[in-house]
Amino acid sequence: MKKELSVEHIRHSLSHILATAVLKKFPKAKLGIGPVIENGFYYDFLLPRPLVPEDLKELEISMREIIKQGLSFKGKKITPAEGRKIFKDQPFKLELIEDLKKEKKPLSVYATGTVFADLCKGGHVKNTKEINPEAFTLAKIAGAYWKGNEKNKQLTRIYGYAFETKHELEKHITLLEEARLRDHRKLGAELDLFHIDDQVGSGLPLWHPKGALLWRIIEDFWYKEHLKNGYNLVRSPHIGNKSLWEISGHWNSYSESMYPPLEVGQTLEALKNKEKVKESEQYLLKPMNCPFHVQIYKNRPRSYRELPFRWAECGTVYRFEKKGELSGLTRVRGFTQDDAHIFAAKDQVEEELKRVIDFILFIYQSFGFKLSDVKVYLSLRDPKNKKKYVGSDAGWKFSESVLKKIAIEKKLDFTTELGEAAFYGPKLDFKIKDALGREWQCSTLQFDFNLPERFKLSFINTKGKEEQPYILHRALFGSYERFIGLLIEHYAGAFPLWLAPTQIAILPIGESHAGYAKKIAERLQVAEFRVETNDTNETLGKRIRETEMKKIPYIIVVGNEEMNTETISIRKKGIKESKIMSVEQYIEVLKEELKK
Repeated sequence: MKKELSVEHIRHSLSHILATAVLKKFPKAKLGIGPVIENGFYYDFLLPRPLVPEDLKELEISMREIIKQGLSFKGKKITPAEGRKIFKDQPFKLELIEDLKKEKKPLSVYATGTVFADLCKGGHVKNTKEINPEAFTLAKIAGAYWKGNEKNKQLTRIYGYAFETKHELEKHITLLEEARLRDHRKLGAELDLFHIDDQVGSGLPLWHPKGALLWRIIEDFWYKEHLKNGYNLVRSPHIGNKSLWEISGHWNSYSESMYPPLEVGQTLEALKNKEKVKESEQYLLKPMNCPFHVQIYKNRPRSYRELPFRWAECGTVYRFEKKGELSGLTRVRGFTQDDAHIFAAKDQVEEELKRVIDFILFIYQSFGFKLSDVKVYLSLRDPKNKKKYVGSDAGWKFSESVLKKIAIEKKLDFTTELGEAAFYGPKLDFKIKDALGREWQCSTLQFDFNLPERFKLSFINTKGKEEQPYILHRALFGSYERFIGLLIEHYAGAFPLWLAPTQIAILPIGESHAGYAKKIAERLQVAEFRVETNDTNETLGKRIRETEMKKIPYIIVVGNEEMNTETISIRKKGIKESKIMSVEQYIEVLKEELKK
């Protein structure tokens, strides 16, 4: 038996054992579902009262007692009638039975000894004694709507971690603690980078001076590299006429994630009285930039001699994510995509795809990520559910085959995922690993043959006839918000010199050294380094500790000795020893570090 399968069976069995323990404590509990998830399992319950942390400890003890009993897991197929009889007091199970019946899927029940039975398709250990009772723990309590629908009842979800050995569990818990310390929401507050204010609105970050400066450093790098790579810059408004997204197909396929239309042309009084004005138009907060870039293309006739067009924009878009799904910078309602659209002829598409892939990998290397950790997912249309997508079979066949061919030629480590394509075309999604080995979704490269058709785009080809171009959608960071969240966690807030909002902190030992510290700061600022001076009326030791908490790459301390010799005492973050040198020597050291 493969190790992965064995661990999955352990986790699935533990979810049943958890449900057994919960029913023992709360006999009238109603059971939801209890699937295996990454690193563990969960189970949803409708309980007579909210749980507290002490309940989890009690349930863990009960689960270990059940494991020691050596109960066997046995499954059998059942009919819907048998299922209704077995689960007559479990309304959620009865609902699932009806769902499975409608879908004409088989039903089966797995029993844990004689103490518990669950509606389940299987995948368990043979006996509870195969489970190491020290290799699992109940982790946390959360709320979850039945079937993920906010209109349904809210259940209590109990999460657990589970592994084959105690050592693996301990290693995972240590990793979680490290992740907690690196949490970008926690560090964002500690480093004074950003916050999310309820009065402003959920999922709408406010960037503080240091956070905005970090953004600007990244954005300046982005613009410079795009100009070097043959892109031209465009800009588009934050709102647009609803008709744009009706033509593109987004309104029909994506409207649940858009903000409701804005009525433009009515007075506030008319809106209050719900009066309709004939001249009014409907506008949308833009959920994506593509229709605007398409309209720039349509502004005048185009020739094959001009193609390809590579148009890039850091454009802020707005999507109505559910409140329960919002999370710091990684899931927000207003975010800035580092967007670009490439308009190309058919014979240019492959070369442009390769250029984009090279650009993506260059960006990852520039920000300190290993290319060996890049995982790519080729998202294709589900051939069994074509109604989800727009466009012809021929268009899909061509675009999917080209993406697959390029992924192979570029030797990407890719996995094919059916049904994950955008509604208008296939795509390559790039995921990278941070310092803790966690995957983050970043870059995406999408092949679109539908927008050109819907907006009737064309160019005059070599034969003097109209030809339809293709569009490549691509984002390198994905969004600035998400990418900055990733960088904060990857570096634990201790950014490399080129990214750090403050690169150098200067600490004069006493008041008499403040003037010299100011001169040093001015010389470093002229050399274009980001400097702050801490000359508050606190002890030097306290100021050093405060500076270290800010994770600033370099600390300079100046006192009598430095003033007399016109030198500075420099300490690099993570290194205890200080070095003495002149400001000119230090500037050269910094320049050399930035080159690397």
